[in-house]
Amino acid sequence: MSQTSLHNPPSDPITEGARARAQGRPKDACPYPTRSAARTAWLEGYDGAPVDRAPDLPVRNG
Repeated sequence: MSQTSLHNPPSDPITEGARARAQGRPKDACPYPTRSAARTAWLEGYDGAPVDRAPDLPVRNG
Protein backbone atom coordinates (compact mmCIF):
# COMPACT_ATOMS: atom_id res chain seq x y z
CA MET A 1 0.00 0.00 0.00
CA SER A 2 1.22 3.50 -0.80
CA GLN A 3 2.38 5.89 1.91
CA THR A 4 0.62 8.79 0.14
CA SER A 5 -2.84 9.71 1.38
CA LEU A 6 -5.47 11.55 -0.64
CA HIS A 7 -6.12 13.70 2.44
CA ASN A 8 -2.48 14.68 2.82
CA PRO A 9 -0.98 14.82 -0.68
CA PRO A 10 2.72 15.64 -1.08
CA SER A 11 3.16 19.34 -1.74
CA ASP A 12 5.74 21.61 -3.18
CA PRO A 13 7.23 24.59 -1.27
CA ILE A 14 4.92 27.08 -3.02
CA THR A 15 1.84 25.16 -1.90
CA GLU A 16 3.28 24.76 1.59
CA GLY A 17 3.86 28.52 1.87
CA ALA A 18 0.34 29.33 0.71
CA ARG A 19 -1.09 26.79 3.15
CA ALA A 20 0.99 28.26 6.01
CA ARG A 21 -0.43 31.73 5.35
CA ALA A 22 -3.98 30.37 5.14
CA GLN A 23 -3.45 28.66 8.50
CA GLY A 24 -2.27 31.93 10.07
CA ARG A 25 1.34 30.86 10.57
CA PRO A 26 3.97 33.65 10.59
CA LYS A 27 6.20 34.22 7.59
CA ASP A 28 9.27 33.34 9.65
CA ALA A 29 7.87 29.80 10.07
CA CYS A 30 9.47 28.85 6.74
CA PRO A 31 11.24 25.52 7.30
CA TYR A 32 13.76 25.87 4.48
CA PRO A 33 17.35 27.16 4.76
CA THR A 34 18.21 30.77 3.96
CA ARG A 35 19.17 31.41 0.31
CA SER A 36 17.76 28.07 -0.86
CA ALA A 37 15.52 27.69 -3.90
CA ALA A 38 12.94 25.93 -1.72
CA ARG A 39 12.82 28.92 0.69
CA THR A 40 12.33 31.33 -2.21
CA ALA A 41 9.48 29.16 -3.52
CA TRP A 42 7.91 28.86 -0.04
CA LEU A 43 7.97 32.65 0.38
CA GLU A 44 6.43 33.09 -3.09
CA GLY A 45 3.60 30.82 -2.04
CA TYR A 46 3.21 32.65 1.27
CA ASP A 47 3.11 36.08 -0.42
CA GLY A 48 1.10 34.93 -3.42
CA ALA A 49 3.57 36.41 -5.90
CA PRO A 50 7.07 35.71 -7.22
CA VAL A 51 9.76 37.25 -5.02
CA ASP A 52 11.39 39.13 -7.91
CA ARG A 53 8.11 40.75 -9.00
CA ALA A 54 7.35 44.23 -7.70
CA PRO A 55 3.93 44.69 -6.11
CA ASP A 56 1.17 46.03 -8.32
CA LEU A 57 0.52 49.73 -7.87
CA PRO A 58 -2.99 51.07 -7.47
CA VAL A 59 -4.65 52.30 -10.66
CA ARG A 60 -5.17 56.06 -10.73
CA ASN A 61 -8.37 57.37 -12.26
CA GLY A 62 -8.08 60.54 -14.27
